[in-house]
Amino acid sequence: MKSLKNYGPLIILVLLIDTIAELIGMQVFKIGKVEVSILPLVSAVILAIIIYLLPLKPIKQLYNDKRVKFAGKYMILIMLPLMARYGANVAPKINEILSVGWVFLIHELGNLGTILFGLPVALLLGLRQEAIGSTLGLGREGELAYISEKYTLDSPEGRGVLGIYLIGTIFGSIVFSILAPVLLGMGFSYQAVAMSSGVGSSSMMTAASSALAALVPKHSETILSFAAASQLLTSFIGTYIMYFLAVPLQRFMYVHLTSLLDKKKEVYPEHD
Repeated sequence: MKSLKNYGPLIILVLLIDTIAELIGMQVFKIGKVEVSILPLVSAVILAIIIYLLPLKPIKQLYNDKRVKFAGKYMILIMLPLMARYGANVAPKINEILSVGWVFLIHELGNLGTILFGLPVALLLGLRQEAIGSTLGLGREGELAYISEKYTLDSPEGRGVLGIYLIGTIFGSIVFSILAPVLLGMGFSYQAVAMSSGVGSSSMMTAASSALAALVPKHSETILSFAAASQLLTSFIGTYIMYFLAVPLQRFMYVHLTSLLDKKKEVYPEHD
């Protein structure tokens, strides 16, 4: 009863936001020649942000730290049925997926892009140890687990990965639901865009693949299957790529770039 009293208002608010988002439904608009689909998921995120920004004391109490931690802790339970559905989507298209399997493997190397492009920018902006956590990947569960185990979340590295995790949770689905149709409009094949949807985040992948499927409905099954397969590989193989490739690459770049920027060699931070 105590838990219901503490978290009941938040659960009611979430159900209300979901209901409104479903009533709004999918909205499609054009940017030039490109059609962009805004999914109910994106509407729900925007509504939650707008409600939080209202200058009302009861709203601020609804979004207190305790309730936010509760929502984050049990978010995985909501994602489990979604992942089961994507697993079911993969099975009917397994032969088609295996025929381009090597492409999926190369796709995993794209996870290194956050280091190759993001780390130099982060260091130029003045970040140091925070850059380690914020550029190891997209800051999803795999990176969060690695950084929290190695450095703890109270460290500068931990603050870096938490910042990216929160930004990705709030804005990731919005960006990806717009990016997928834009890439399709630029001439990329729907298969390629579907594969690129699996970046390690269920919400981002869902937003991107659903928006893409809405624009190419006759290939919706293939799109959802490719996206789901890519997501599963990212969750599995991506962990090993992070540990054996991303971490050493980041260590090498961090040492040499900070040496150039600070005019002295800075030892890559290690915590006991």
